[in-house]
Amino acid sequence: MHLILLSGGSGKRLWPLSNDSRSKQFLKLLPSNQKLNKPISMLQRIWQQLQKANLADCAIISTRKSQIDMIHSQLGPNIPLVIEPSRRDTYPAITLSSIYLYSVKAIQQDEVVVVMPVDSYVEDEFFHNVKILEKVIQSSDADLALIGINPTFPSEKYGYIVPDISPKTISDEAYWPVCYFKEKPNTEIANQLLSEGGLWNSGIFAFKLDFLLKNLKLRDLPLNYDEMVKKYNELPKNSFDYEVVEKTNSIVVVPYNGEWKDLGTWNTLTEEMVTPLTGKGSMSADCKNVHIINELDIPVSVLGLSDLIVAVSPDGILVSDKKESPRVKEIATQFENRPMYEERRWGRYRVLDYVKINDENEVLTKRISVTAGKNLSYQKHLQRREVWAIISGTGLFVLNDKMWAVKPGDVLKIPLGALHGVKAITDLEFIEVQSGTELIEEDIVRIFLTWDEVEAHCEQVTNDEY
Repeated sequence: MHLILLSGGSGKRLWPLSNDSRSKQFLKLLPSNQKLNKPISMLQRIWQQLQKANLADCAIISTRKSQIDMIHSQLGPNIPLVIEPSRRDTYPAITLSSIYLYSVKAIQQDEVVVVMPVDSYVEDEFFHNVKILEKVIQSSDADLALIGINPTFPSEKYGYIVPDISPKTISDEAYWPVCYFKEKPNTEIANQLLSEGGLWNSGIFAFKLDFLLKNLKLRDLPLNYDEMVKKYNELPKNSFDYEVVEKTNSIVVVPYNGEWKDLGTWNTLTEEMVTPLTGKGSMSADCKNVHIINELDIPVSVLGLSDLIVAVSPDGILVSDKKESPRVKEIATQFENRPMYEERRWGRYRVLDYVKINDENEVLTKRISVTAGKNLSYQKHLQRREVWAIISGTGLFVLNDKMWAVKPGDVLKIPLGALHGVKAITDLEFIEVQSGTELIEEDIVRIFLTWDEVEAHCEQVTNDEY
């Protein structure tokens, strides 16, 4: 069996903490399965569960370029990724990942592929059902096998799978044939669906690789990974449910009775959070069902209020009644600024200030944290110069092939086009002031990624020598 984990999303539903680079699955707000003190993200939680179920070694993650560093930061550098050339939808993402398995990993066409979102919030037991999907596909005549969640209430938020549970189909089998689907009904229809045995659609499904390859052949699409990358933007910008599932006749569903949640809104996410207060802040004793998540260094206090979410980040401030928090996506679309906070493979940064002086000059100030032992790439910029002021920690700094040690109080000037990089010996923090004509993250020409390459190429000198 092979697993495709879908990591995408626009980062709007958990604004202001989530953004285009840090979608909801990367927010470290959940308790760890491994009884660690530090909170973890949805991504880290599900990866821990996959490791426990012995499924991590057969998993790949489908993601976007802007999320690569975040995934490496949270899971490590050796996680297999399939990078979407552009953001489209789940059908193109699953297609590209399946072709990667076929063309690059050379798996057999009769092997089973299971697709699931990376932000599923489930119990460890759930992955037993994931393994059952492989057996169901192999033993039945079905083209697709899904996992359906036994509903706990008539929700309007989820799609429904209605199975055939007539007496002739009820047996000891772990699955039922699917009659039809209903997408996000109103409460009245949802109640009717529940009476018919309807299940919530978990968005998890399995198929033999050959099933998808036949679909691509009918569309005259290539079965080679490099060719598929070139044609990626020609794939329908649509969901896998619409392009494949709704057009497939032979589908079965495996029911699941355990806990399953969509933590896509603040009101549902706060139900599972480690603590009601994250970051600097306080709330009075008469506050009930209040959560504060504060990523800034200024304190936030709440007095005498209840059923409230207060989320504070460099991207903005949200104060909302928890029941109304699903509406935050309407607000987030009004703010199309650059992400003000990002995690990278080497650490993180926060934008402190941005000023456009005139049509040709901009100034951007960041606070950058580099984790001990990690390094920024050896790189240059074509449209900006930089000044770094070391705040704390120690490291090795390189400028135009010369390397020396840096410490708090050092000020480093990086001219336009100069080669530079830094490695943190201990956790290193510095203020970076960029100035130039166009201050964008894409203005980077990387020469070396690893510090071994930098050290082999550069000459170490003393501070006085340079």
